[in-house]
Formats: sequence, structure tokens, C-alpha cells
Amino acid sequence: MNEIINREITPFNDDDSFLVFDRRKHGFDFPLHFHPEYELNFVRNAAGALRVVGDSTEAIDDIELVLLGPNLPHYWDNGHSDTSLLMHEVTIQFQPDIFSDSLLRRKIFRPIHEMLTQSTLGIAFSTDTARSLEHRILQMSAKSGFGSFIELQSLLYELALSRGQRTLSSAMAQTREMNQDERMIKLHNYIRDNYQKRLMLKDVADLLNMSTISFTRFIKQRTGRSYIDYLNDIRLGYAARMLIETGMSVSEICFNCGFNNISNFNRIFKRTHGKTPTEYRMSFEGIRTVF
Repeated sequence: MNEIINREITPFNDDDSFLVFDRRKHGFDFPLHFHPEYELNFVRNAAGALRVVGDSTEAIDDIELVLLGPNLPHYWDNGHSDTSLLMHEVTIQFQPDIFSDSLLRRKIFRPIHEMLTQSTLGIAFSTDTARSLEHRILQMSAKSGFGSFIELQSLLYELALSRGQRTLSSAMAQTREMNQDERMIKLHNYIRDNYQKRLMLKDVADLLNMSTISFTRFIKQRTGRSYIDYLNDIRLGYAARMLIETGMSVSEICFNCGFNNISNFNRIFKRTHGKTPTEYRMSFEGIRTVF
């Protein structure tokens, strides 16, 4: 895989379990990426688009349902799809620890456990399965409270027992397992809890008991990014969430996410998302719900 693989920073808080991203749009525009969360992705009305998962590339049909494991590179490309049509995409992302190991060892959860294990290669479900569960998936963004979590478990159980599922990637494309490194976990948690503040290079290097030179080398090796780029990725994830979920002004979001210059914030946001914060907010058509 010769393309640059971006790490998507999903802005989960400590008490979040999963999110549902439901939107209608004209075509795909998110680059090749990976993230430490599981992802269930439903697509309708994008026949001819290309799905890239690990080392697998396939054209999709009118209806599509796949499950992607943590850190598996993936993206959808417009391919030969008709981008003048309004396609419908529902993405459900959930954290790896949403089910405890002891729970997954229980007999009733065994099918889900086996499916999640297989999802490290990506799983495509049959068209019949996608159609049979379409209504329930489309209703997920309207759910609330504990019932939403029960429904997610129910969906995963039915998917685990469904016929016609197949793995996509013949061998998982390697990504940097930054979430398996205790130092990266400590760093990520520290930034997540303090991203609104001024976080100096020396301070985070001291946090990991490293010199600034060693830390600079470490973060580049683990993420392929500089420290400031990695920090900005996390800040931009929260900024995008605030743009969608709140009525805060762009300048308020800028300073609440740790950026101290509005023009710099606009420039970095546009470089990452292809739109200014204002354009991003105005172009969003859909629902994003965090549980």
C-alpha cells in the first residue's frame, strides 16, 4: 500500500461507548485512514464506488454493509458511482473495550467474539443481510439511552449469526500499533484530557521521561507525524465534533480546542478536512450521535 495512511482521531470521551454518524451526501471524500475503534459501515445508493480495506479493493453494489476491526486501513472511493445521486451512509464506531474480556468469553457472546476477531481483516455481509437489517441500522441515530446499547448488541449478534459473510483483506495491512504502546496510551490520554491548554513539547517529553530529541524521534516513529501535527489531529477531532453538535461560534471552538489564532485554526482545519470550519458546518447533512 503506497498511499499515505491517515490516523483518524475519533473524539471519544472517557464515558462514551459508541457513536452513530448518519448522513446523506454526494460521493466520498475521506482519505485512506485507520483508527483504534471498530466500525460498522452501511452504504446505500453508491453502486460502482470502490471499497478499499487492507489489501482488498472491490466495487460495491447498491447496498453495502461491512465491519472493520481496529487499525485496519480503509476508505471508499467514488470509482464509477454516480455522484449526482444522494447516497446514504451510516457509520457506527465503538471502542474496543465496550465489551469486557470476561463478557466476551460467555457462551452467549461467543459468536460476537469470533466475529470481532475476524473483523481484523474486514468482514463484508451479504446483500440479503444488509437489506434485512437496513431499517434497524437507519433507526440507530434516533435511539437514545440504554436502549441504543442493547440495540447495538442485538445488531452485532444477528450479524455474527448471518450467512454469506466473508473476510476482505487476505492479510491485515500493517499499521503502527500505537495504541498498544503504553507510552502512546499515556500520551494520548494526557492530550485528550488537556487539549484545550498550551501543551509544550518539553512538558510532554517530561511526561514520558524522555529528552525532547528522543521524544521527537519516538512520536515520528510511532505515528509518522510530528508532535504538533499529532496534537492538532486530536484538537481538530474535537473541533469537528463541536461544529456538528454545538451552536458555539467558530472562534469559540478555536480557542476551546487549544488553538490561539483563528486564521491558523482555519488554515489547519481546511488542510485536514478540505473545508473551512464554517463550510464544514454548513455542508454537514446528517446526524452525529454519541452514546
